[in-house]
Amino acid sequence: MTEAITSEPQPKVGAQAEKAYGRTNKKHLKLISFFLCVLCGCFFITACTKEKPKQGKPVTVPVMTAAAVQKDIPVQLKAIGNVEAYSVVSVNSRVGGQLQRIHFREGQDAAKGALLFTIDPRPFEAALKQAEANLAKDKAQYENALQQARRYEDLAKKGYVSLSDYDQVRTNAEALAGTVNAGKAAVEHAHLQLTYCYIHSPISGRTGGLLLNEGNMIKADDKPIVTINQIQPIYVNFSVPEQHLSEIKKFMSSGKLKVMASIPENGGYQAQGNLTFIENAVDRTTGTIRMKGTFANKDRRLWPGQFVNVVLRLTTQPNAVVVPTPAVQTGQKGPFVFVIKEDSTAEPRDVVVSRTFEDESVIASGLNPGEKVVTDGQLRLVPGAKVEIKK
Repeated sequence: MTEAITSEPQPKVGAQAEKAYGRTNKKHLKLISFFLCVLCGCFFITACTKEKPKQGKPVTVPVMTAAAVQKDIPVQLKAIGNVEAYSVVSVNSRVGGQLQRIHFREGQDAAKGALLFTIDPRPFEAALKQAEANLAKDKAQYENALQQARRYEDLAKKGYVSLSDYDQVRTNAEALAGTVNAGKAAVEHAHLQLTYCYIHSPISGRTGGLLLNEGNMIKADDKPIVTINQIQPIYVNFSVPEQHLSEIKKFMSSGKLKVMASIPENGGYQAQGNLTFIENAVDRTTGTIRMKGTFANKDRRLWPGQFVNVVLRLTTQPNAVVVPTPAVQTGQKGPFVFVIKEDSTAEPRDVVVSRTFEDESVIASGLNPGEKVVTDGQLRLVPGAKVEIKK
């Protein structure tokens, strides 16, 4: 009985399991089919999206342009220069003594011949008086000897005195004449020493700082008391590469070359002078040659020791083709520009740039006047790209 009861329900349980398993497999198949459809749809949409731009219109690139123009451009060389005083004088004392008085303030302008210092003149005045007294004594003795010589000359002619006595008197008079001349020289020397007590400015210029004050003792030809710089006119020193020397000499032979100097800290200021000096040898260590420009410096903006930007103008190139410097790009073959054609497309074109002037580039070849070039927006351009010109 027990075995019969246990075996009867088994077939019924197996059938139900098979039916439940079949229903589960059908659900799984439906889900898998749904996901496959979704994936296929995504791939289809992606593929359609990628192929869509190929079928659309080309993108227009906004750019800014400028026209190549013809105009006269200066040919010039640029360098860094240093301002130098036109003349520098170190004032020394030529006599020793006490510095009695200073007649100016340090840093003050001094005209040529102006009194600067006074050294105590009393010792030199006394020496001059002594020399003058000695000269007066020598003159008196000379006059007496000269009269004796005249008298002895008459007596010798009459035979009252011997010729030897006359010769002795005459020789004494001539010796005293030499003594008088020496006395005159001593007086002149003493007077000259006295004038050295008053030191005058040898040039017109700007005084520097004082190295001695009133009351100090000064030795003759010792260290300078003050230095004077002449700043009107003034020099500007600069150097250029030696390869430009022949060109500079060529243009200099036809007239004076202009030199412009500007102070970097003052963008609007520019002084103009003339090239007045070329060094007689090239510096072997740097391969440059030193030059000087002379400036009137009426406004005294240029100061000794100051660094300035120097521009040496050689000549002017007429009818040069120029474009804004931002239009020139650098490629594998060298400089090029994007030229706008009549159908509003961009065309790259190789050019030869001879030099730049301010914010413009001089085109030696590759571009004609009037052609439009792209000055901004080149990064998005390709050959044949459509452009839209923006103002």
